[in-house]
Amino acid sequence: MNDSGLVEAADDVFFVQGSAVNWVLLRDGSNLTLIDGGYPGDLEAVEASIRAIGRRPEDVQAVLLTHAHVDHMGAVNPFHSRYGTPTYADPAEVGHAHRDYLDQLAPAKLISNLWRPGVLPWAVGIIRNGAMQDVAAPHVQAFPTEGALDLPGSPVPVPTHGHTAGHSAYFIPAAGAVITGDALVTGHKIVSAVGPQLIPPLFQHGDPTDLLAALKPLVDLDADVVLPGHGGLHRGSIREAVAAVHA
Repeated sequence: MNDSGLVEAADDVFFVQGSAVNWVLLRDGSNLTLIDGGYPGDLEAVEASIRAIGRRPEDVQAVLLTHAHVDHMGAVNPFHSRYGTPTYADPAEVGHAHRDYLDQLAPAKLISNLWRPGVLPWAVGIIRNGAMQDVAAPHVQAFPTEGALDLPGSPVPVPTHGHTAGHSAYFIPAAGAVITGDALVTGHKIVSAVGPQLIPPLFQHGDPTDLLAALKPLVDLDADVVLPGHGGLHRGSIREAVAAVHA
């Protein structure tokens, strides 16, 4: 991968911007936690980002999902089949990861919005990157414990249900960082706005009021590094970032 897409956002917290979506690596000695896994076509880039920080894909102790959309699940099945890596998600998101149901952008809605600026080239790019692949992952499990997980980085799941029924953010207390997935982003390929914001309306599956309410659990976190699923790294308090979204 192009190393310019990887930055150590805080000690042992690595933020990686892929072609159209981001993922995060948490390092503890020789072990890693991978948060989200890009599109299926990002698999080589995910593995390259791991090697770029001096580790091996086999060192990933678990994959954590913010949510089970295809652009966050690309590495999930390959890591499980190649390395036996488990994957965890919010209990309310497990059925979505298993594909017992779908909670995502419908093809008909995408087609009807191809005329909008930026949507067609973005759609072509993600299709080439595996957006149409089946990523059902029956091995995905609910978090094994409440509170901080016994994984590298000691990530703490933070329920931010709204973008999907079981969307989860992850707080890294030691680093003052929060991985917000698609609950709070700082940009997207189809919009020009940069900075804390909701995912563009094309990808909003519920009432915008519910999406704003989903951000409430983030407000009191002691975090000043925000790592979104789309857009760039944001430095500034998560409270102020949420306030900017509400403004």
